[in-house]
Amino acid sequence: MTQQIKFRKAEIKEKNIIWDIIQQSIERRRLDGSTQWQNGYPNEDTIESDISKGFGFVLTVDDIIAVYVALIFNDEPAYSTIDGAWLSDGEFVVVHRVAVSEEFAGQGLVKKLFDHIENYTKIQGVLSVKVDTNYDNIAMLKILEKQGYSYCGEVVLAGGVRKAFEKIII
Repeated sequence: MTQQIKFRKAEIKEKNIIWDIIQQSIERRRLDGSTQWQNGYPNEDTIESDISKGFGFVLTVDDIIAVYVALIFNDEPAYSTIDGAWLSDGEFVVVHRVAVSEEFAGQGLVKKLFDHIENYTKIQGVLSVKVDTNYDNIAMLKILEKQGYSYCGEVVLAGGVRKAFEKIII
């Protein structure tokens, strides 16, 4: 039987489920030896803020939340200063806080998530998707490469240097 996968805005009543998924991802990063997300960010307030501002999205599998992401349009102050160069200076969507539930880890859902993000971006008439990740987040670096994102340089975010990527969608 095929799984039913849906991409939609998160609801505030789902905050605790989403926070559990974020905590699982924080622990997974730690076990992988990554320094990303090991300093108290993101926290529960970050997630509540995402959802209340309409930035929080989920990918569900048969109505169970499997992946969380924050999508922010045209607003990432850290991206105004890049050691390198973005591909474009048009409108963009920033991808932040990608987190996969342990129950669904290793099932290729982050690739599906990026497919949905890119489609959503296109529907909104937005030029590109920008994303940053830690230099030691190997899983995300591989996904960005597979999805055709271009390495643009480095940005400083949450007190750390991050690798920055962009993909032109339209």
